[in-house]
Amino acid sequence: MRISVIGCGYLGAVHAAAMAALGHEVVGIDVDAAKVEALQAARAPFFEPGLPELLAEASATGRLSFSADMAQAAGASVHFLCVGTPQKRGEFRADLTYVETAFAELLPHVRPGDLVVGKSTVPVGTAEDLAERLVGTGAHLVWNPEFLREGFAVQDTLHPDRLVYGVESADGEPTEDGAHARKVLDEVYATPLSEGIPLVVTDYATAQLVKVAANSFLATKISFINAMAELCEATGADVTSLADAIGYDARIGRRFLNAGLGFGGGCLPKDIRAFMARAGELGVSDALGFLKEVDSVNMRRRVRVVDLAREVCDGSIVGRRVAVLGAAFKPNSDDVRDSPALSVAAQMQLQGAEVTVTDPEAITNAAAKWPDLRFAPTALEAARGADVVLLATEWDEYRSIDPDALAEVVAHRRILDGRNVLDPGRWRAAGWTYRALGRP
Repeated sequence: MRISVIGCGYLGAVHAAAMAALGHEVVGIDVDAAKVEALQAARAPFFEPGLPELLAEASATGRLSFSADMAQAAGASVHFLCVGTPQKRGEFRADLTYVETAFAELLPHVRPGDLVVGKSTVPVGTAEDLAERLVGTGAHLVWNPEFLREGFAVQDTLHPDRLVYGVESADGEPTEDGAHARKVLDEVYATPLSEGIPLVVTDYATAQLVKVAANSFLATKISFINAMAELCEATGADVTSLADAIGYDARIGRRFLNAGLGFGGGCLPKDIRAFMARAGELGVSDALGFLKEVDSVNMRRRVRVVDLAREVCDGSIVGRRVAVLGAAFKPNSDDVRDSPALSVAAQMQLQGAEVTVTDPEAITNAAAKWPDLRFAPTALEAARGADVVLLATEWDEYRSIDPDALAEVVAHRRILDGRNVLDPGRWRAAGWTYRALGRP
């Protein structure tokens, strides 16, 4: 099947390569000429484990190409809309500029029977509006939300944990056009469906809500354990042991119960804010009022780490040298959007500290976003002469760093475990002052 993928960022580039690897003929389209050139040469324009290999494999088949010309989408039977929906500047609402622009430019190139498949995370109601604009073209809309985790995007695309189709429905059942849309998408996803991947076929509204509801639940779980960390700090309890204990309850589970600096990135923060904004527009803001506290708890963790640094530095970080291990919002990514690590680094610098940041993959992106920060290529270089070291992104190389080796380069043995992933006993035995969020 011939497929077009509109937008070749984290979502679209992986999706395009994966669809080609699954046997489809794919053209990826993006307005960024440099990105298109890199992808056409089978070079990943950002760090994502497994993507370079997937691009090389798919490109070698001759089934994958990239272009900056939307006209190249003509002739495809299925058009995946994978553009970004960032948070509006100064507002909580999602900015649909890229969705609107991409859709308008694609519209002249669709044919009767084509599917336009939305994968972007949008406010509920967006799909219905776009479907109206397809009336008269003979093409049909499906909403097929993505559930990718940066760092695992290739796996999540080729072997998803579920597929969701939002199709045209009436009285709770797919219409004739909706049934046709399902049949076509079943062909697109024939390989993962053959593996027994769960499939949910539903209406437009439900499909649009699935992604933001899932992200809101995950954000709530993270902020819950960080709220417990605040209580643990006040009582002397250990939040890691607490999370272990409650995580054994099968109704709760241990995943995402990791106290620390909290969540960031290009999805969870902006998605929960856009969800709240949309609920307000629909007149049901009270239903998502709890997400305000979820967001607030998350942001408080960043301030608390700065306070911890001040505490271990005898009450002041002015003139103190701080090494921050990590710039990406999570390991196995070079994404620095709303990165807790960079947020804390910037706060410390604004309060008079001399901050040096390191990261295995994200230094270039971090330096572009925060050019006033200092950067070093390795943890040992970043920590040279440091008065305090902060582990802010839990890359494996930082989790396993040798406290004795690090002790040889720092000015003072003070470590802040911003992700609760180090062994306190090991670090204290090596002569370090160890502090973490929610732990004695």
